[in-house]
Amino acid sequence: MSQSAGSPGASDSPDPRKGTDVDDAVLAEARAEASGTSSVARADAAADADQAEPLPTPGRAPSLWRDRNFLTLWSGQALSQFGAQIAELAIPVLAVLLLNANEFQVGVLNAANVAAFLLVGLPAGAWIDRMRKRHVMIAADLVRAAALAVIPLLWTLGVLEVWHLVAVAGVIGIATVFFDVSYQSIVPSLVRPNQIAEANGKLQSTYELANIAGPGVGGWLIGVITAPLAVLATAGTYVVSALALMLTRDREEAHDPAQRGPILHEIWEGLRFVFTEKLLRRIVATTGTSNFFNTISTTLLPLFLLRDLGFSPASLGLIFSLASVGGLLGAIATPHIVRRIGEARAIPVSALGFSFIALLLPVAALTPAIAFPLLVAQFFVMSFMVLVYNITQVTFRQRITPARLLGRMNASVRFVIWGFMPIAALLAGGLGTWLGVVPTMWIGAIGQLLSAAFVVFSPFWTMRELPDQHTSAAASDGSA
Repeated sequence: MSQSAGSPGASDSPDPRKGTDVDDAVLAEARAEASGTSSVARADAAADADQAEPLPTPGRAPSLWRDRNFLTLWSGQALSQFGAQIAELAIPVLAVLLLNANEFQVGVLNAANVAAFLLVGLPAGAWIDRMRKRHVMIAADLVRAAALAVIPLLWTLGVLEVWHLVAVAGVIGIATVFFDVSYQSIVPSLVRPNQIAEANGKLQSTYELANIAGPGVGGWLIGVITAPLAVLATAGTYVVSALALMLTRDREEAHDPAQRGPILHEIWEGLRFVFTEKLLRRIVATTGTSNFFNTISTTLLPLFLLRDLGFSPASLGLIFSLASVGGLLGAIATPHIVRRIGEARAIPVSALGFSFIALLLPVAALTPAIAFPLLVAQFFVMSFMVLVYNITQVTFRQRITPARLLGRMNASVRFVIWGFMPIAALLAGGLGTWLGVVPTMWIGAIGQLLSAAFVVFSPFWTMRELPDQHTSAAASDGSA
């Protein structure tokens, strides 16, 4: 849910630090739920097929730490996720403190970050299913690096304005759509089916480590070299990620052009799969509702912390870093929680956790004297619960979806759970101007509390394990 992306971009769940979903590949999507080929030579496809490592023989799967493909992907993503934390802190600081953005402008900026999921999310899934996903990720990384490099250039020339940040955020958002959907879909082509959950957990643990170190380093960099120049560090990590992906050898086969149908038919096929799979439909409803209200609740957070409470960028980074320890512990604890209560029950349990803890955000706004420890506690528990939720539900999604539909399934899910977030961000800007920051945060928190109902009042409690491709139809028939 948290919380933007992801990561696997970004996650599907709401990132407790901002108004974007927090998603999510679990990672491929776990974060969040956290991701064309024109810039990559098509001749690479044949070379990749020749150089791809053979699938492991049946039996006990070898450790992923000995899998070269996984390690190459992991290393590039570890660095780029670290760099992304710097930009996620630097751009709001730049907008609020240096460009004096108001409530509405902050809402527009936040909306631009995720508007692409609403505008191009569905066709992107169909296009990605026709392309080599690794090539799409390389192109997206290079586009994001180039877009970020524009910010310090305009700042040095003395012409940077808020609308420039909005335009850059829009370009990065489009590239992130393609990266995240591909990222969420590529994991099954790199590891064995029984290693998908382990791969997602390892990737998400790395993402949380980046969340711990990145904001602190970002706050320090902003203080030393200013926010506009700090984003260059993020641009550099995207370049390194692209290079690592070029060295990765996946086992994905090129899509046969003869099997392509009309684009609208392929989009509909992905949507139909998501909304006819009854358990998945409930997950999407909870995640989408939570993301919508989380965006309302957190869009104005930079204004509240930096302007109203007078926190420094370093303090803001410290809050995020301390809170992200919860995400790391959540990623580590998820296998143990799943073994103890079952993966099906882990979904409503974690949803209840992140829904109730969301109320602490507006409480902290009402008690500024203890806002710092309350925000750390709120984000810590939120991150922990979101990671349990995301790793479990994204692994389920990857497991039940046929390979040919992975891109469209992930794009359809992202369209629903991220697509309405730009609307929520604009609504937050309007509500903040009309009602004020604190009332807007209360509206978002109460909405998040209600979002858990879709999975809490559901068949998840009566199940222990979630179905796979072969059993999902039978399980869904029993879940009205």
